[in-house]
Amino acid sequence: MENLIIIPARLESSRLPNKPLAKISGLPMIVHVMNRAIESECGDVIVATPNQEIFDTISLHNGIAIMTELSHESGSDRIFEALEKYDKNDKYEKIINLQGDLPNIKPSLINKTYNLLEENLGADISTLCSPIIDNKEFENPNVVKAYIENPIAPIYANDFVRMPGSYEHNKLYHHLGIYGYKKESLKKFINTNQSSREKEFKLEQLRALDMI
Repeated sequence: MENLIIIPARLESSRLPNKPLAKISGLPMIVHVMNRAIESECGDVIVATPNQEIFDTISLHNGIAIMTELSHESGSDRIFEALEKYDKNDKYEKIINLQGDLPNIKPSLINKTYNLLEENLGADISTLCSPIIDNKEFENPNVVKAYIENPIAPIYANDFVRMPGSYEHNKLYHHLGIYGYKKESLKKFINTNQSSREKEFKLEQLRALDMI
């Protein structure tokens, strides 16, 4: 069994429309993300998109894109449709969901997301976070924070928030837009209804926590 990196990307972002096609050093952002995924050598790479423009851009740069429905509620819903269309022979065991707005992500971090599943066999989903250096991020709702109750051994996230609320700042970390799934765990996640917190805060990772 092998790994598959899927990059969900769409043009309809309410905050930054057309962001995936924004040029950075002469290349569209989504192409940079695809290249970082390829450089990780962690698995095969595809882009999941509802937009013909993104599909054509990826094809132009020798990548593989899969057309998906426009109506998906989350990136994980989108990558699951792409997985079902692409993995007809049940080839892939672990799936990496890499957000399409991370052009500067280090390939080593993609590998780290995969390795977390390998090293923690009881875990179904892996993700990454980093220390918050700029205090302005605490009050920025666009910076999603992972709450780690025991920051000395930050293995499991206890919550995800947009604003600190009552949580201590030294236990909040900048959540990065990358997830690792065991294939069956992704299927279970997709077949679970959105939780009320996921709908309220527009954070799909809350669905996973609320399933526990």
